Amino acid sequence: MKAKKLHGWKLSHFLGVGALAIGLLAASPAPAGAAPGQTCSGDLNNFPSDIGTLSGTYSGNVQISGACAVVAGPTVINGNLTLRPGATLLAIFGLTNFEPGSPASTLTVNGNVTVQQGATLLLGCLPTSFPCFDDPFTAGIPSLSAHDSVSGNLTATQPLGVIVHNTDIGGNVTEVGGGGGFTCDPTGAFAAFQSPVYSDYEDSNVGGNLSVTGLTTCWLGMARDHVQGNMIVIQDQLADPDGAEVIDNHISGNLVCQQNSMVWDSADLSNDLYPRLYEPNFVTGQRVGQCVVAPAIDHPGGVSPGDF
Repeated sequence: MKAKKLHGWKLSHFLGVGALAIGLLAASPAPAGAAPGQTCSGDLNNFPSDIGTLSGTYSGNVQISGACAVVAGPTVINGNLTLRPGATLLAIFGLTNFEPGSPASTLTVNGNVTVQQGATLLLGCLPTSFPCFDDPFTAGIPSLSAHDSVSGNLTATQPLGVIVHNTDIGGNVTEVGGGGGFTCDPTGAFAAFQSPVYSDYEDSNVGGNLSVTGLTTCWLGMARDHVQGNMIVIQDQLADPDGAEVIDNHISGNLVCQQNSMVWDSADLSNDLYPRLYEPNFVTGQRVGQCVVAPAIDHPGGVSPGDF
């Protein structure tokens, strides 16, 4: 597989849905709100048997320590959510406890989300770009989705990776630094899923700015997002020559791209860098820096298809 975002990849390819379900259910903590300090904790090193479960309605702030999953039905946090250093949260399940026909295990945070150093957040899923981890892929086709929401800001400082799909975020999204280094080798939480380390924001709505700066990792994607403020991509270094992909976004403010290893407004059509599919962004404000003129889509010395 290409060393970038793994379209169509799902956890059951490696673990089996049944084994995952047994492990997660066996590891479920006390009902939400009953645990002192409102902390969900688990161990990703013994995944999936020792991962914790975040479920129900929480009154006040919640912290994730170790590894936790939102898999036991809709979850609401009436406060802030914090992923402590090195923690992992998987909120990417389209069913409740893997029961066919059950509601999605959505996550609603009525506050801010903070991702601390080395932590990994996976939020939201949908069939077209990031299938849910529990999708049965009936006849080889994904069908489940989980629509998540954050009323405030999503702030990640030196995270390992932030992957967001099908999510509404009311405030700003800010990712600063972090990543898995200038390599596509799996590491940290991503090693459990045999995936390169990356960050990605797709098919989501952002009420403020969407900014990723100073990231060093395998791949970065921003696709089909509706951003009410500015989209800012600065000083991001990607080991995959296909990153960063900034494609088909609707941006009410400015699109600013500076000092990145590369930016594309086109998607690769095969395992090679060319040819590419031109998917320009829709920008109400100004295009600045690398995101002014689209790169060629047929070969490196080709003609630009138009605006970035």
